[in-house]
Amino acid sequence: MSHDNSIKPWGGRFSEATDAFVERFTASVTFDQRLYHHDINGSIAHATMLAEVGVLTDPERDQIISGLEAIRAEIVAGKFQWSVQLEDVHMNIEAALTQRIGITGKKLHTGRSRNDQVATDIRLYLRDEIDAVAQELTRLQRGLVGLAKRHADTIMPGFTHLQTAQPVTFGHHLLAWNEMLQRDYGRLIDCRKRVNQSPLGAAALAGTTYPINRARTAELLGFDAPTANSLDSVSDRDFAIEFGAFSALLMTHLSRASEELVLWTSAQFNFINLPDRFCTGSSIMPQKKNPDVPELVRGKTGRVNGHLVSLLTLMKSQPLAYNKDNQEDKEPLFDTIDTVKDCLRAFADMVPAIEPRQAEMLEAAKRGFSTATDLADYLVRKGVAFRDAHEIVGKSVAYGIAHDKDLSEMSLTELQQFSASIEADVFTVLTLEGSVAARDHVGGTAPAQVRAACARALKLLDQRPA
Repeated sequence: MSHDNSIKPWGGRFSEATDAFVERFTASVTFDQRLYHHDINGSIAHATMLAEVGVLTDPERDQIISGLEAIRAEIVAGKFQWSVQLEDVHMNIEAALTQRIGITGKKLHTGRSRNDQVATDIRLYLRDEIDAVAQELTRLQRGLVGLAKRHADTIMPGFTHLQTAQPVTFGHHLLAWNEMLQRDYGRLIDCRKRVNQSPLGAAALAGTTYPINRARTAELLGFDAPTANSLDSVSDRDFAIEFGAFSALLMTHLSRASEELVLWTSAQFNFINLPDRFCTGSSIMPQKKNPDVPELVRGKTGRVNGHLVSLLTLMKSQPLAYNKDNQEDKEPLFDTIDTVKDCLRAFADMVPAIEPRQAEMLEAAKRGFSTATDLADYLVRKGVAFRDAHEIVGKSVAYGIAHDKDLSEMSLTELQQFSASIEADVFTVLTLEGSVAARDHVGGTAPAQVRAACARALKLLDQRPA
């Protein structure tokens, strides 16, 4: 079975109809139709410029723009008939325009190619999606900083190797997540700068002989400037790869946070409660409350990482300029965008609703000798060499393990058997509150520093575009 090429804008060169399977195999309209809005905007800008340089008449321009807007309305209403025979979003819209307004519709493609057209569409689409991702990321960070501010004094154990290390505050821990996301936001905005360049006018690969004004179409579409080289303009997708790399890093950070949320909701930790709306139950075990949202976010990280590898592999062996391989850029990019937006939405909804179990956190911080470093620092201030202090504290911890006592639960007499330098004032540093309060410097876990860090973080968030 084969399909007639006469309806295809490029069909004049071909004497044999396209095989039906090949037609379906090479078509992209089933997934690139989501670019319709940006394709139409690009065409309107192109037609506007062509009229300004005298390639189109003003009535032709108006007829084209009116027809394109009518097609946009049809698509929005769900009434537009997409055709696989017309391959992609660009040819579907152009064919519909010609059918609607006649020969004038065929003039729209003057001075451009599908190569620069699709590169323009993807950049316009990705720019809008970057702005949407940035807003959702900002919403998540606001919720995170707000929760941290409310719990600047809430003590929990800090871990290294997932072993109790030193006490920190819950607010301080949450702000560590925020620092990761703050860097991610910076990467996203930096990526946007490179996305926001206009390939329109590069045509197939070498530019065009028509007297086009690329700066004008760039201006009409809100780009910062036209791209500098026509070959590069139509053939590279590094801006999509860069967004994929941002996404992989963001998802890695969300996955790390998800892992901690999953641990903290377990009966073994019991540090937090996640509201029921972010969890599900078991079909067989009635007592179960599963933290499905963070588990799914953790799982979707692999999906986004895979898309980044797909995009990198897609580009690695392509000669200049455009190749059909580039059709494979859209599905991984689109799914990355959808996945990142969904995960950010889930986190932004969930984080402010996290309910820390403060008593359980405090009790856990009392276990594991989390103030051992404070005792060593105390001894150093008393004139004991750090290595000697380290050994003294190690022996006192061994004694505590043998007698099931935390350092703060030992009597002064018990502590003094390890060093005569220990005096009654030692108990001010062995309390959890004293331990966190002592780390009173920029980046430290002291509650005053956590509140100051929250204020700085909120100020940065307030400076972002609305």
